[in-house]
Amino acid sequence: MSADRPRYEAPLRDIGFVLEQWLDAPSDWKRMPAHESLDAPTARMICEAAGQFCGDVLAPLNGGGDLQGCAFDGGTVRTPDGFAAAYRAYVEAGWPALACDPADGGQGLPELLDAVLNEMIVSSNHAWAMYPGLLRGACLCLRAHAPQWIREAYLPHLVRGDWLATMCLTEPQAGSDLGLLRTRARACEDGSHRVEGSKIFISGGDHDLTENIVHLVLARLPDAPAGPKGLSLFLVPKVLQDGTRNAVVCERIEEKMGLHGSPTCVMRFDDATGWLVGEPNKGLNAMFVMMNAARLHVGLQGIGLLEAAWQKASAYAAERRQMRAPGAKDTSLIQDHPAIRRILHTQRAWVDGGRVLAYHTALQLDVAKHSTDAGERAAAQRWCALVTPVLKAALTDQAFHGASACLQVFGGHGYVREWGIEQIVRDARVAMIYEGTNEIQAIDLLVRKVLADGGQGLGALLGSLPGAAPSAAVSARRHALVEITQTLAIAAQSDPELPYWVADDYLRAVALVLLEWAWAQIGAARPHRTEQSTAATDRWTPPAQAFAQWVLPEFDLRTTILRQRIAQAFEFRPQEAASA
Repeated sequence: MSADRPRYEAPLRDIGFVLEQWLDAPSDWKRMPAHESLDAPTARMICEAAGQFCGDVLAPLNGGGDLQGCAFDGGTVRTPDGFAAAYRAYVEAGWPALACDPADGGQGLPELLDAVLNEMIVSSNHAWAMYPGLLRGACLCLRAHAPQWIREAYLPHLVRGDWLATMCLTEPQAGSDLGLLRTRARACEDGSHRVEGSKIFISGGDHDLTENIVHLVLARLPDAPAGPKGLSLFLVPKVLQDGTRNAVVCERIEEKMGLHGSPTCVMRFDDATGWLVGEPNKGLNAMFVMMNAARLHVGLQGIGLLEAAWQKASAYAAERRQMRAPGAKDTSLIQDHPAIRRILHTQRAWVDGGRVLAYHTALQLDVAKHSTDAGERAAAQRWCALVTPVLKAALTDQAFHGASACLQVFGGHGYVREWGIEQIVRDARVAMIYEGTNEIQAIDLLVRKVLADGGQGLGALLGSLPGAAPSAAVSARRHALVEITQTLAIAAQSDPELPYWVADDYLRAVALVLLEWAWAQIGAARPHRTEQSTAATDRWTPPAQAFAQWVLPEFDLRTTILRQRIAQAFEFRPQEAASA
């Protein structure tokens, strides 16, 4: 066998199946005035071009970028060989502008197609994907909250990709607790502000891909109240409009477990010039526009990373011979061994089901923005609010653990660099942390979104899932989740800690119910078994069986944990009341 890394192949057939056969996205686009001229052949052509760019331009740079890493010299970051040229090609092809507003120079195409593009970019080169990864969110944030002159001066450059953007939240003492941020801003007579402070973990805080970098920085005004309600958002560019360098300094880049081709910077703002975005002390409102866009894309990262890991493991299993599979007379390809088939089919089940959920969510973003029906827009917004944290947490968790399982297919060869699978495991780990840790996603889902209305929103979502009437077993699982939610809401009134103890288990249970629905939809949309479609049917049958046999049973585990912990809350409540 050769240790040459298998070439990434954009899964265009699978993507096309979800877009055209399951979602039937072109029919929805025709009902949206903004997209009514977009048809299936055009969307297919865009996906094919994106897949070719990712496979031909980005994927060949992935391994080398990991080995070379970024270089830091006196406040300047140099990216790995080929990264800058790849970014120029990306801009020249118009990819940054794909889903941006035409009023800002964008192409105005659906968020769904932008989601497809971003999945494939991450599959082919996760580290490179980090550079433009926040660009779309920054554009949405500025369009929604920036004053007119900032939109006119900065948005066209960002939409074209001439400039890139960062999100500067974290500080050493704060972490995820943004209320502890210390960076300060003071107003100047000319309407600008001076920003003073340091930020850590800033992806792409400095690089050589673009001449300017637009930093969106959370800071406090002098009279701001304490805590997160006292934060304001500021636009602080690396280069000012007159061409002079702003007082923004990259102090160092971190040595990391993975993503070596992406610089994670410590940034210092030395009385740097910036401008207020949005209202004073309401910076989180503006920043969350950016973060919510990023969270769906991080969920897509989970799919892209697991797709890349599966492709490597599947290719290796199709070539490597070891021992005899059960019933074989001679040494067998390891893909014929049940243990290896279980690994590969299980990860395929997560990729396929996760892609259906993520693409459906991206389509709901388009519906929420462009549908002419107010009821449809409201339903789409409810879906995105509830499902986005589930996708971010569940899919990134599976990306790491599933990539590790794919490494197992290689045996000892997976643990060495030359096959490339260990890089995916290292790169995937951070997706469980950034854009809000997966624990924060679970708390956001259960405490802030589900229990806030007593579970009514989640119950309505589960009751309105499209498709054929569910089977008795499916209905039982959905009913169990609704019943647990209602009981949780009651128990939490006397045990306020309870939801925080079980949020992770609850999110996993929701994810499994949604994946079960996704697989039912795949089953309804995929080709029926005929002599002509046997191969296509067999493509979907093994992962469907793996989902039922190896993935879905986790639901019973999670609901058992939830019920036991709820029972403890009810058991201890009388004693606590008596002692009080």
